[in-house]
Amino acid sequence: MKKTRIRIDELKSDFATIKGLELSVGRVIEEEWEEPIGPTPFPSITDLREWDLKLLKRYKPFYMPFCDVCCLCTFGKCDLTGDKRGACGLNMPAQQSRIVLLACCIGAATHIGHARHLVDHLIEKFGRRTPINVGGTNVEVEAPVTRLVCGIRPRTLGDLEEVLDYLEEQLTHLLSVTHTGQEGSNIDFESKVFHAGMIDQVGMEIADIAQISAYGFPRADPDAPLVELGFGVVDREKPVIMVIGHNVPPAIEIVDYLNDLGLLGEVEVVGLCCTAHDVTRYNPKAKIVGPISWQLRAIRSGIPDVIVVDEQCIRADALVEAQKIHAPLIAASEKNCLGLENRTDDDPDKIVDDLVNGKVPGVLILDPEKVGEVAVKVALKVAPKRKKFKVIPDVSEVIEGSKRCRQCNECRRACPNDLPIPAAIKAAAGGNLDKLNELYDDCIGCARCEHACPENLPIHSFIVKAAEKKMKEETFKVRAGRGAIQDIEIRKVGGPIVLGEIPGIIAFVGCANYPKGGREIAEMAMEFAKRRYIVVTSGCAAMSAGMYKNEEGKTPYEMFPGDFDAGCLLNVGSCVSNPHIAGAAIKIASIFARRNLRGNYEEIADYVLNRVGAVGVAWGAMSQKAASIASGFWRLGVPVVVGPHGLKYRRMLLGRADREEDWYVYDARTGKKVYVGPTPEHLFYAAETKEEAMVMIAKLCMRPNDTTKGRAIKLTHYIDLHKRLYGTMPEDIHLFVRTLADLPVTMKDEITKILKEKGWKETVIPDPTLLPRLIRKSEA
Repeated sequence: MKKTRIRIDELKSDFATIKGLELSVGRVIEEEWEEPIGPTPFPSITDLREWDLKLLKRYKPFYMPFCDVCCLCTFGKCDLTGDKRGACGLNMPAQQSRIVLLACCIGAATHIGHARHLVDHLIEKFGRRTPINVGGTNVEVEAPVTRLVCGIRPRTLGDLEEVLDYLEEQLTHLLSVTHTGQEGSNIDFESKVFHAGMIDQVGMEIADIAQISAYGFPRADPDAPLVELGFGVVDREKPVIMVIGHNVPPAIEIVDYLNDLGLLGEVEVVGLCCTAHDVTRYNPKAKIVGPISWQLRAIRSGIPDVIVVDEQCIRADALVEAQKIHAPLIAASEKNCLGLENRTDDDPDKIVDDLVNGKVPGVLILDPEKVGEVAVKVALKVAPKRKKFKVIPDVSEVIEGSKRCRQCNECRRACPNDLPIPAAIKAAAGGNLDKLNELYDDCIGCARCEHACPENLPIHSFIVKAAEKKMKEETFKVRAGRGAIQDIEIRKVGGPIVLGEIPGIIAFVGCANYPKGGREIAEMAMEFAKRRYIVVTSGCAAMSAGMYKNEEGKTPYEMFPGDFDAGCLLNVGSCVSNPHIAGAAIKIASIFARRNLRGNYEEIADYVLNRVGAVGVAWGAMSQKAASIASGFWRLGVPVVVGPHGLKYRRMLLGRADREEDWYVYDARTGKKVYVGPTPEHLFYAAETKEEAMVMIAKLCMRPNDTTKGRAIKLTHYIDLHKRLYGTMPEDIHLFVRTLADLPVTMKDEITKILKEKGWKETVIPDPTLLPRLIRKSEA
């Protein structure tokens, strides 16, 4: 239960009179569970501060201010350049960390709010006693993040409510920290960033285990069905309902209503972003159009007859764009009402009539079942009238419109990826649309070019038209989100991962704000899968990983198995499925190493940092949710690499390989401090190019606990990628060689020469920990 304080002003009895009595009762955790409870169940915002400070001493914040002033109170604007402080006393580093905390609180609130709505809905629909089941007998550690953080083992949907109460409490405290005149230390702001990320991981896990259990999504299934992906998979001859967002109940009710009528094969249910992932986990006959960045092209193409939006990552102008193609829009979340009238309590047929006859452009319906009924009825009636009306211009309109271009370059200046739009428009004005077609793969669909254009040219639509043939041929496969990792899979790979013989776990997650298109995700995923890393995907990145075909016409998900094993590629699911990735690292410590998991966060994070070679890659990170997801991995000791747009998060967490004093750990066997080199070197790193990212990913998989065989394998990949992509041997190779036995056999002579030139000295391979209390306790 939650912490309760009771005050009794006066209590009289036959034995005594008591005045001013105060009783404080904390959470009472009563469970039949052999595992002892650890030191930090339901941690407060400072309970793990000492662990955070250890990380932040090694991985110091490196700030890249996006703005030199603070405008958050009426004292502002305050100039924070140089050594200046604002009117409240805050300096630039603290302000930057404060903004990062705000972003992470927004992201965590989004997932925790999503989880609360989802759990409340599922309890109402299925009952509080619905059992938690994410893998049957194959998954006994069903909620590793929740167990680790909260110290409880949820058995039913009703058990999740207490966890959500805790998360909401912590989020309130964290948000209050950002108020004027609260925290003044940048490092303590950063510690609270880590806390926001940790509770975000719990919130996501609650959401996903709830929907897996209630809706029967794949339960830790390596052979989850392959789902159709891309514009080309949509049957335009049928009525099309397009769902966009992250909270899946309305989309599931659409599928159920169609099933009840026997019409599922007659009406296309397609989606973008994570609702698309989750509706295909529910019924693989649904289809995924693409990631978040494809919203504008998907709507303007005229494909959807009805658009249903729920919450998160939805374009704010979705209703405006829907009106352009005469497609009714249904808003299905109280978090995204779009100014529409609430018709939740109205007769469904009256709502249908108003939408079909164009009396209203859209409606707000907060009952998922009613959304399902209305969406299907409207699609069936509107489709014949709309005839897939679209606003994508024809070729002659593109040419004539391009002739109005002033070549002012405003579009290129506005483009996040600096695409050569003016040159492409100039070529189009001469009748050649090839250069516009070339922009298609790298365009992230933001339409900033259009808003910057003084001639109001629909530049994004010009690009889509030029690539129309390519777009219609986009037919790919993605494996439906499998959810959790099986315990038996962890037992199989735990040893090889901790010893370094499986070189690492690479997780491609996050949004689609890519610097050079989603193909780079597929290329990186395949490269590491071929090198026998375990490659995991989620969210928009999981879709992008499937958007590639080899010479045989196979997509990556068809080329590689879906197991959690070396050389495999698996999709865990939507954004809220990310904790299955963190959970795998946690379960390695629990199942393989037999470390106590329950409320024992610091020890498990120390284990992961020093022994589990995992790296997160958010190549297209865009949202506040992506920031909070990353910060949850940081506290757990998992480095994260982002693409160049990730610099806009304002700060990195970088290690200094040249500072030897930062890279000492305790040897748990002897208690002595031992130098282990910069492993892993960074906690949060932005790479400018795919090539830089791949080299850094391989480097960041190295851990102090690697055996000589494991380190040799990891060095082989690091050196090979560096030579292939940069053309040189890494200059820092001597920092990662502990003994000569670490050297890859095929490179021994070459590296030995470098070691002599650098004055290298052999070091011991310890049983590594940052925690003095674990000395002589480590066993694996």
